[in-house]
Amino acid sequence: MSFEITNDSLENKKYKDSFDNPKVGGIVTFEGRVRNHNENKEVKALEYEVYHELALKEGMCIISEAKEKFDIVDVYCIHREGQLEIGEMAVWVMASSFHRENAFLACQYVIDEVKARVPIWKKEHYVNEKAIWVRCDKCAEHVHHGE
Repeated sequence: MSFEITNDSLENKKYKDSFDNPKVGGIVTFEGRVRNHNENKEVKALEYEVYHELALKEGMCIISEAKEKFDIVDVYCIHREGQLEIGEMAVWVMASSFHRENAFLACQYVIDEVKARVPIWKKEHYVNEKAIWVRCDKCAEHVHHGE
């Protein structure tokens, strides 16, 4: 599957093996990690909740769009759910193409669209404040170069 939701850590996954192809000239990866701050608040953990059926459907739609828009060989995205600690990888995207530019563009397109369209909700747990559900108000404003 090209889009996946998992409870498992992404640290030891060996997805790169699926991109071994002698025709590929560029592989671009993106790792979204849990940071210890957001909007001047000290974050101690994140929690992701997912509407699985719709998330998988929309995620696969985004993958298909990326394959149509950019001259790529393949693209893959996996997003975590559940409780994540500081430093853990929350989302991973990998795109491969004959040339690096299309891999860069496809990777950016996928992460931007996932953040804007896939029903995955994020709760931030703070050090000295009550945990709250947050949203990405600026996700829809991202510009996709090369479209």
